[in-house]
Amino acid sequence: MIRSVDVPVLVHEARAGTSRAVGRLISLVDDQHPALPELMAALAPHTGGAHVIGITGAPGVGKSTTTNALVRALREQGQRVAVLAVDPSSPFSGGALLGDRIRMNESASDPGVYIRSLASRGHLGGLSVATPQAIRVLDAAGFDTILVETVGVGQSEVEIAGAADTTLVLLAPGMGDGIQAAKAGILEIGDVFVVNKADRDGADSTVRDLRHMIQLGEGLTPGGWRRTVVKAAALDGTGVDEIAAAIARHLDWLAASGTLRQRRTTRARDEITALVIARLRARMGDLGSGGTLETLASRVVDGTSDPYAAAEELLTTLVVRREVSSPRRRGSRRHPRRRRTLRCRRASSPSPPHRGRWSCT
Repeated sequence: MIRSVDVPVLVHEARAGTSRAVGRLISLVDDQHPALPELMAALAPHTGGAHVIGITGAPGVGKSTTTNALVRALREQGQRVAVLAVDPSSPFSGGALLGDRIRMNESASDPGVYIRSLASRGHLGGLSVATPQAIRVLDAAGFDTILVETVGVGQSEVEIAGAADTTLVLLAPGMGDGIQAAKAGILEIGDVFVVNKADRDGADSTVRDLRHMIQLGEGLTPGGWRRTVVKAAALDGTGVDEIAAAIARHLDWLAASGTLRQRRTTRARDEITALVIARLRARMGDLGSGGTLETLASRVVDGTSDPYAAAEELLTTLVVRREVSSPRRRGSRRHPRRRRTLRCRRASSPSPPHRGRWSCT
């Protein structure tokens, strides 16, 4: 049984700084509660003020330690800071340890810091499905900076670049040579690169290789952002102030160049597209239960149709179903109508103008 929630009250309490209300709202997002559209509508007027920073890198480079050190540095500047730590889910049990926050236990008791772990739930890309909406909750709650720590990623998990204003890519000495640093993927999304654990042997070589590869890949666009490489040892705080300064410079450049709005517009566009695709998949599930998808699949197997024609027919069925189930005239009130599915087929006439047209009954 789905519990009812009072969205306006929760939003008001979250904006007043109540951590428990913030947690409830993120739980609604993570559980994909039916009240989610109402929640997003209530939050929309209060978003846009937070600086979202993505922190990503391979397993073992010190993401959680660096995140904790950045929280301390930002708190010294008087900022309210929120952390979203995404942990991997087991492909067998579906559970997640949610252990990143254990390394941030020192900051968890600070009333100006909010830390929340999210399970990836099998979602690829380094984030959780709920991450974009969770960021909106924290943004509307009045946090100045939101740190999003991804799961340990490889060379192609680059989804964080679309969710953050500034992306930090962490590396560590001994995890690859110059050829490794040149590989496409995660190294192309970084705005600031951090060579962590710089007290180890090989740190200078890693910095040198990284700077060389960045120079090879950078264009000569006037006024463009020149990606920064910072050496740090987050465990003892070395280089953390330099990381915070590089992040601040990048935010200034984003605002001055107009790139900040461009990135956020792209982010909103991707979020809208993802929601539309999710709803189409839900409707495809309804068609599957009715046998339409099974019939099309059987026709493909029998050779009487092909996958492209079947996909087009399925899409047409979805569109027609939508138009029949909710016709609406301008200025008229919406009345519930009985939903019915039309069967559509392509006309087989060999001559125009009827060739290729669809007929529905």
